[in-house]
Amino acid sequence: MNSLYYGESHMSQIHTRQMGRLVAAGTLNQLDATIQTLARLRALHMIDYDGSDGDLSLGTPSSEADQLSRDVNKLRAAASLVSSGSNKEASAPETRAALSGDLHERVDTLLAENDRRSEIESKLVSLSEESTALQMVAPLKTDLDLLDGFESLTTFVGTVRDAAAARGAAKEGLFLSGNAGKKTVVGVFVRNEDAKEAQSALEAAGFSALPIPECEGSVSSRMEEIDSERASLIEEQVTLENNATSWQEANADVLHSGLELLERDQELATAPVRAAVTAHAFVIDGWIEMARADEISASLQGQCTVVDIEPFKIQPGGGSHGHNDHHHHQEMPPIAFQDRTASKPMELLTDAVGRPAYGRIDPTLFMFITYPIFFGMMLGDMAYGMVTMGLGWMLLRKAGTNEMLEMGGKFLIYIGLGTFVFGYIYAEIAGFEIFSHKHHTWASSLDIFYPAVDYHGHAWHTSLPFGIELAFPFHRVTDVAHHGNLEHLILLTIYLGVAHVFIGLIVGFRDIWLHGNGHGDEGFVCALFEKGSWIILLFGGFLAAYAFLSKPAYEERWVSPDPAYLDLLSTMMTVGGIMIVIAVVMIMWMLYRYHGVPFPINIGLGPIEAVGMMPTVISYVRLFAVGVVGVKIAETGNTMLFEPLAHILEDLSHASAMDYLSMVVLLIGWLAVQIFAWGLGVFSPNIHAARLHFVEWMRQFYDASGEAFKPFGFKARRVEVE
Repeated sequence: MNSLYYGESHMSQIHTRQMGRLVAAGTLNQLDATIQTLARLRALHMIDYDGSDGDLSLGTPSSEADQLSRDVNKLRAAASLVSSGSNKEASAPETRAALSGDLHERVDTLLAENDRRSEIESKLVSLSEESTALQMVAPLKTDLDLLDGFESLTTFVGTVRDAAAARGAAKEGLFLSGNAGKKTVVGVFVRNEDAKEAQSALEAAGFSALPIPECEGSVSSRMEEIDSERASLIEEQVTLENNATSWQEANADVLHSGLELLERDQELATAPVRAAVTAHAFVIDGWIEMARADEISASLQGQCTVVDIEPFKIQPGGGSHGHNDHHHHQEMPPIAFQDRTASKPMELLTDAVGRPAYGRIDPTLFMFITYPIFFGMMLGDMAYGMVTMGLGWMLLRKAGTNEMLEMGGKFLIYIGLGTFVFGYIYAEIAGFEIFSHKHHTWASSLDIFYPAVDYHGHAWHTSLPFGIELAFPFHRVTDVAHHGNLEHLILLTIYLGVAHVFIGLIVGFRDIWLHGNGHGDEGFVCALFEKGSWIILLFGGFLAAYAFLSKPAYEERWVSPDPAYLDLLSTMMTVGGIMIVIAVVMIMWMLYRYHGVPFPINIGLGPIEAVGMMPTVISYVRLFAVGVVGVKIAETGNTMLFEPLAHILEDLSHASAMDYLSMVVLLIGWLAVQIFAWGLGVFSPNIHAARLHFVEWMRQFYDASGEAFKPFGFKARRVEVE
């Protein structure tokens, strides 16, 4: 079974790519050519040589590495000052021509002018502080050089709360005072031997010292100098800012493109240090995708004398150590996703958790289906769906060659589409119900996009086993007593939780069966206890809970209940209970046999662990609760703000000036509530949809220990790859 998987896994979207180990060796004079070939192929995840073999040493960077490092640092400093400009792909020859031309001189000019701008900003701050200090001491009407610097006198210049007490502190000395705004400024000049007494008196008066600017002459003359100097600096600052704007318009694209090229050159120049070398030969080690093995081998034949590629095969149970693991820890390859188109944006979610361990199921395709469904079930509003899709479309337009921005835009479109579809199913738009049971609104006119409905507001309705009620439109806000489907939605979310967790357990069963549990155990029996016990518990708990809750409700509803149905419910409860007991015993043994927990502890721990399945399933009720809360926020804004606005608009011919003002206030308020409801709707459902996937679902099977596959080489961001 393993060999079948490894031979065909690259064909499946639920598996990551099959990897192999490459070891390439050749004569030392071919090292640079080999590195350039690998960079062009962008296919090898290099393993850096650690120097552990005494017969091999680290390679040395090229002679250009130091200069390239200096150039890269300089252009990075410039790039931090200049926005990236357009995202259009540039020509490599044109960019290299700019690098060999006067681009470095232009960058030097930009950096020098930026340094000068920083000096000016610092100087303006200093002048502002000095001006503030001068304004505080100006009321004393004394030259600055006379406020301090005496040998036989001690001076105190500052503000006080009690001017009279401050005057008493001077005694036989000189006392000056004035007002700077609401503050009283004083200058006290006393003999040195009276300084301590004067200081104590001033402190009692609430004295706070002021800094005295270090300059000579009158305050007014210095203020004139400051104003003149400040005007000159501001004029120079404006000129430099205009220069920076002009520089950016003329050079932003070539700067960022040139930086990308230099970073590539630097990576090539320093790459030899990642290889192992001798005096005459080199060895390069790393991981490749087996789908490209023939291409890589053929490309390296001209530079390497040895190219050895071995497909990687997992040693079941060898991923880590456990209490009964006697295997050596197996070095695992990095993880490369399959080539994807539609589902690729969901890799953002997978990478947020961590890539799956090698050979394990990749959850990306599953989340491509379930994540928009979960998100749409919660937000479920046509208006908010269109706004979310519009935001995603805007990101796509601005993405250019930025892959992350492109994936983010598509992700927003997906969840926005899910929101729109469920908004149509719920018949909700901007917090309004199209088929409202309360009163008609403008949204009621959208009923033309629906089939004819009955007095319940349903165009279609059906009842399925296990109490499942489906309808279209599905009125999630109104309760059953008022012909709504609120309670039905709660039940559906629980059933959805059972199904979602079950899928996770099946995936976990498969992974442990094929690859082990990470404790050195593998095979069907291991999978049966590790995951089969939880599958039995889930089904048994579902049967028992359904029968336990349904039987009294059925007996109360019908005067003459069907005995056969009651017997069926009793049988379901009995079978479910037996399955629960079996599952708990299996969990006890699993904790002992595969996790090393002492058996006496398992007697209590097993039932506690089993009970944890209940909150896992019930957690899916948030698919109902989060959405209803969001609807109520929007509905409150509609009731308090939009309805009064609509009432004014109905009789606009008799509206007063106050009515027009109220219209503006109500409209702004209503839009603010809608924006808040949409923002909260995008933020909160994302958190809860992510939790249901990352916590409740993935913990049933997911091992996030995979390392991302990072091939050596260059991916064009702004400049075509040479």
